[in-house]
Amino acid sequence: MAKPQLDLGRFAEPALLILISLAGKPRHGYAMMEDISGFAGVRVGPGTLYGAISRLEERGFIAAVPTDDRRQPYRITEAGRTALEAHLDGMTSVTTAGLERIRQNGEHPE
Repeated sequence: MAKPQLDLGRFAEPALLILISLAGKPRHGYAMMEDISGFAGVRVGPGTLYGAISRLEERGFIAAVPTDDRRQPYRITEAGRTALEAHLDGMTSVTTAGLERIRQNGEHPE
């Protein structure tokens, strides 16, 4: 079975941050914004957040959690977890290669 690809185009960063937030536990929008601010040091505005939530939900990477509360929590799906893990593994490979090259070439190559 092929792994789901995390192809989110120009909206990749907010979607990635949302998936990372939801990998910890289900959260509603404001809780995601606070969590993302805490672990990534960036503020995701409501328009950006809810646009990315819609795209992630359409792709089956997240799902709404039934609730009676006015705040709608979301959870990461198995497809979202698999895609996130594959994406982060790829980022790790790129980061490792970049750090190795920087360290091999000293401070500033000529």
